[in-house]
Amino acid sequence: MNKNRPNVLVIVTDDQGYGDFSCSGNPWLKTPELDRFHDDAVRLQQFHTDPMCAPSRAALMTGCYSARAGVWSTLTGRYFLNRDMPTMADHFRAGGYRTGMFGKWHLGDSRRYLPHDRGFDEALYHGGGVIGEMPDRWDNDYFNAVFWRNGVPERFEDTYCTDVWCHEASEFIRRSVADEQPFFCYLPLNAPHSPYDVHADYAKPYLDQGVPHDRAHFFGMIANIDENVGKLRQHLEDLGIADDTIIVYTGDNGTACGATVDHEGFVAEGYNAGLRGKKCWSTDGGHRNLCMIRWANGGWSGGRDVDQLTAHFDLVPTLIEQCDLAGEASAPSRFDGHDLSQALQGEHDEQLDERAIVVHNQQRDNPEKYKDFAVMTRDWRLCQTTDWGPGRRELTRADHDVEQRQDVSEQHPEVVAQLMGVYEAWWEELDAGFDQVWPFYLSQDDDSVMMTAHAWHGVDRPPGIYDQNHCRLGVPQNGYWLIEVADAGRYTFEFRRWPREVDAPMTAGLPARIGVPHVSDRPEGASLSFKRAKLAIHDVDVDQQGDSVALVDQAITPDLCHVTLVADLSPGRYRVQAWLIDENKIDRGAYYCYVNQIRD
Repeated sequence: MNKNRPNVLVIVTDDQGYGDFSCSGNPWLKTPELDRFHDDAVRLQQFHTDPMCAPSRAALMTGCYSARAGVWSTLTGRYFLNRDMPTMADHFRAGGYRTGMFGKWHLGDSRRYLPHDRGFDEALYHGGGVIGEMPDRWDNDYFNAVFWRNGVPERFEDTYCTDVWCHEASEFIRRSVADEQPFFCYLPLNAPHSPYDVHADYAKPYLDQGVPHDRAHFFGMIANIDENVGKLRQHLEDLGIADDTIIVYTGDNGTACGATVDHEGFVAEGYNAGLRGKKCWSTDGGHRNLCMIRWANGGWSGGRDVDQLTAHFDLVPTLIEQCDLAGEASAPSRFDGHDLSQALQGEHDEQLDERAIVVHNQQRDNPEKYKDFAVMTRDWRLCQTTDWGPGRRELTRADHDVEQRQDVSEQHPEVVAQLMGVYEAWWEELDAGFDQVWPFYLSQDDDSVMMTAHAWHGVDRPPGIYDQNHCRLGVPQNGYWLIEVADAGRYTFEFRRWPREVDAPMTAGLPARIGVPHVSDRPEGASLSFKRAKLAIHDVDVDQQGDSVALVDQAITPDLCHVTLVADLSPGRYRVQAWLIDENKIDRGAYYCYVNQIRD
């Protein structure tokens, strides 16, 4: 166990896949700073995440399977991280580290779930999973935005989002060093996730090569990340801590835009480092990522490869061991991940040869067994494609069929049976937790709680409403929120079509947002002919379907900005829903709801 208390910097990019580096062979993209890091790091070449972002972040933060952590979707309220699980930041803070997070959180958008509630001393973040989604500040974009610093809004103007996150991380590191405090800095970037908005100077080199528009801007976003990583590494050098800082760099799933794939998942255009599938797929292209780790004073350097099977949830137990964070909450038995210290030191770890790892892509309110999963071992991949891919179960050899072209399930039925046994046992172990829903919490300590359609349960047509453009277009969908009342009292529920910062009538349209330099256009906000609102709160602790504890049915007039329901609530869980009904009797949910406790 190391006693020198290294600093830790974990960088996670969004939608950058294994092939989205020049050091992995991409013929267009140039990443000189990441290439230099690659040349002096230990590279986990068989490193796997989940096929989508929020589940990957949950596993990364907890050291456990994402489903065990309560996260199996980026939407439908299923991205709220299990409140009972300590996070990586909790372990570091308990161990005497200063903890900071800057960027994309996407593990819950209200109190009890936000990063400063989950172990981070300092956190600067946007709402939702993408800048411009429903939980984010209205009309935020990648250049001008309001972010939250420990829950307090703060405006950043004329500064690119990645530059903001990296500058804030640099300042956090500088202050920590000045105070002689070991630090854990978590830098989860929202780039290069769409919208593919970046200054034209970064995209131009790729457009000049004939790279398609979106991919050229995707590459430009990565080029900006590359530049910022170089600045961060130089900052560590200038502070004299570069060799005693553990730096981890990885992505959260396969590429989103680096390649176009056909129905079978094979590359039709672009580059994917010979992998099959991309983001969301259960084949390796959906979840194999390049994880690079450097800690010179710990012997993790020199440009070595680790070819054994590893995963995102291995990072927590590894860092706990190396940073001397051991405690009751950090016992190895609490994690699905494995301490990689032996492999990172250049030694062969026989336990990694024996392991099997399961990943799946649900994107559902309630998980479906056998949907888009992979069981991985050192030698084999058993992949079921459902929503993403040809819709069949295939067995491929991991050792010599990297592109997973040859289905050998008929030749090796015993291997299929063995790996299906792994999946069945894994599902059975996690199945009981699928009924656990992590709600919005209401208490006397909270001034106001904002709930958005991004967290609706029971959406009739998944994936539902999650982007501000959906709100602008007035997409006709509905769902309910689950709340838990901690303190008895009288609460007001303010239901809106537009957020408070817009404060427009529910029936009103909004002008399109077009012509903003380097920013994707946003459509005109449709005017809607709402006539009536029906509001309901149901007590789910009394009855599974919910007994009504408050109901409102009222007319919507053209100047009405919101409709309100007031309810006296005892501690417990409740379902909250609105039906906004137009002249054609089409109902939509209220896209926003603000909850306040009435105090005497």
